[in-house]
Amino acid sequence: MLRRGCPPREKLTNFLGYVLIKHGQNPLENAVVRLTTKGRYAVTAMLDLAYHSEKRPVTLTDIAKRQNISLSYLEQLFARLRRAGMVEGVRGPGGGYQLSREAKLINIADIVSAVDEPLDSTRCGGKGNCQNNQPCLTHDLWMGLSEQIRMYLSTINLHDLLQRKNVRKVAERQDRHATIPPVVAAVHREELSAESGG
Repeated sequence: MLRRGCPPREKLTNFLGYVLIKHGQNPLENAVVRLTTKGRYAVTAMLDLAYHSEKRPVTLTDIAKRQNISLSYLEQLFARLRRAGMVEGVRGPGGGYQLSREAKLINIADIVSAVDEPLDSTRCGGKGNCQNNQPCLTHDLWMGLSEQIRMYLSTINLHDLLQRKNVRKVAERQDRHATIPPVVAAVHREELSAESGG
């Protein structure tokens, strides 16, 4: 079990794609919670925006090319991020998007929540109806895990990530080799449709 008072950073790593929970000698070692496409790409796009909008507004087309995300997918994600007050559009020549507040005021948990991505490791979505409409034996365990994940992601903001040398190194490489394979758009349209149930 997760020890009370133990800093979340000691247990949680690699939130982009997967959140890996480390339990030491606990038999639950290597428990994994997967973020869906919406959550992963929203964080990726926001980090790209935070990096490049330090100089000027950023177009979704540029983000799409650098991150290999379809433009239509990004448009839907940014509509949600705009409603959440995290980004704002700049009209006119040289326009695009920029952060609506300082990068240090936007944490990862808020980004994930803004695109309706549940930070939930239960099978019941936290409703407590996992077994015959009642909580299952491990319901409280997974609820606690979900809270640890949320707490961890809320301690990391975009500014923190921008200070990491590896993040800037990857961003520089992407600037040099920005491409978007034709198949990417079709793949992401299918993923978005599947997630929305359409």
